[in-house]
Amino acid sequence: MHIGLIGGIGPGATDFYYRRLISTFARKNATLELTIVHADTSTLLSNLTRNDAAAQTSIFKRLTNRLASASAECVGITSIAGHFCIYDFKVISPLPVVDMIAEVSRAIEARGLKRIGIIGTRTVMETRFYGRIASAEIIPPSEPDMEDVHRAYISMATSAFVTEDQRSIFKAVSHRLLEDQGAEAIMLGATDLALAFNEQTTAFPLVDCAGIHADAIAQLAIA
Repeated sequence: MHIGLIGGIGPGATDFYYRRLISTFARKNATLELTIVHADTSTLLSNLTRNDAAAQTSIFKRLTNRLASASAECVGITSIAGHFCIYDFKVISPLPVVDMIAEVSRAIEARGLKRIGIIGTRTVMETRFYGRIASAEIIPPSEPDMEDVHRAYISMATSAFVTEDQRSIFKAVSHRLLEDQGAEAIMLGATDLALAFNEQTTAFPLVDCAGIHADAIAQLAIA
């Protein structure tokens, strides 16, 4: 299956998906067919702040038409923030959509997790991953931690580079969620957090949303 990705939001997340798909297909001895189109980070964040689902859905539809013209057979959005309008987009998308939120929900249920701390953009934290996780309680940071995480994340996603100060904020807030609020794991509620965390080397359990999504896309395409 020819995979279509809406990337660019942000660049670090797109690179993560690209590398993970290449690695997975190589491990399965399968041929990767992939086309990536670019969506603008600042435009997405502006639409997210205004909750303008119609504007962002229109952008996604235009980009997906481009993917369909390139013979893509499915589409994935390489952004958790971009999933704020996923319901509207799935209705009008010219290609089948691999929904990250649905895939993460299934993964959490399979792992049996019940209390999960979340870090990411303010919208994702405040809505507790868009309110779509039924099998576990999603715990956002308290203020001022939430604002610190949001600001550090937006700066990192825009530059596609994580500084040591940003990494320290993410890890300190994660530890407070685990130690003070009883979280069993930390959900990486923004795709560019792959720049700051590695599932194999991080000292605490992660729910790696981007990794779960990329693996679901690969599984669908290879199957």
